[in-house]
Amino acid sequence: MNYRNEEIIEAYKLYSKLAVEGASSLGEMRAYTREEHIEELMNQFAAQDHATIIIAGEQVYLVPIASSSPFHMSNETIKKLYLPNNATNLDIYLMYVLAIILLGEFYNSYQTKEPTRMFIGMEEWLEAVNTRMETLAQIDKEVLQKVEEEQEYNWIKILEKWLALDDVKEKAKKLTGVTASRISFLNMTKQFLEKQDMIKDIGNYEIEITEKTKVIIQRYYMDYEYNRGILDFIYQYS
Repeated sequence: MNYRNEEIIEAYKLYSKLAVEGASSLGEMRAYTREEHIEELMNQFAAQDHATIIIAGEQVYLVPIASSSPFHMSNETIKKLYLPNNATNLDIYLMYVLAIILLGEFYNSYQTKEPTRMFIGMEEWLEAVNTRMETLAQIDKEVLQKVEEEQEYNWIKILEKWLALDDVKEKAKKLTGVTASRISFLNMTKQFLEKQDMIKDIGNYEIEITEKTKVIIQRYYMDYEYNRGILDFIYQYS
């Protein structure tokens, strides 16, 4: 395909803006949505960076689809920006599992590609995590070790960390402080997902998923290439 010089320059300008900001309004990205050559060029630029461009609602996002992408957020960056000073990589892995379980509540344990509910309460999310973790904890340790080798994911340590956290029984509204409790870890995960525009707090300790999340799940999240079978492992023991 031959492109005019003006198209290449315009596509590069728009892509550079998206690369810096991570997201832009549809109005700012009008050329991407209306001009086929601009769209093709920007998609090619994104592919070279192991990323993809998605449109969700009134926003256009640049989303990394591989850890090799320059836009992929490193563990060190996540710890520095979103986690307590004493956080480790294990905290990040646990946070990821909590996010998977949260989204699974919206998608019927990933059996559907359309959400089956509008929102979820924090306590219901906590209950879902407890149930799933307790189920996985019943798996023989040798089986877990084999799964760890296959997925390169430290399930034993993740389960140990969650089960070691205090299962505080009080209402969520009384547990917003920084404590070594499960609800506080859920709050930390919630805040991270909010910053990434993945979920939205709608009040009354309830949250909903965003249009960005819906598009990502439909296009990538259930693909084995991207989740490494983690979804299958979490939900095969029901």
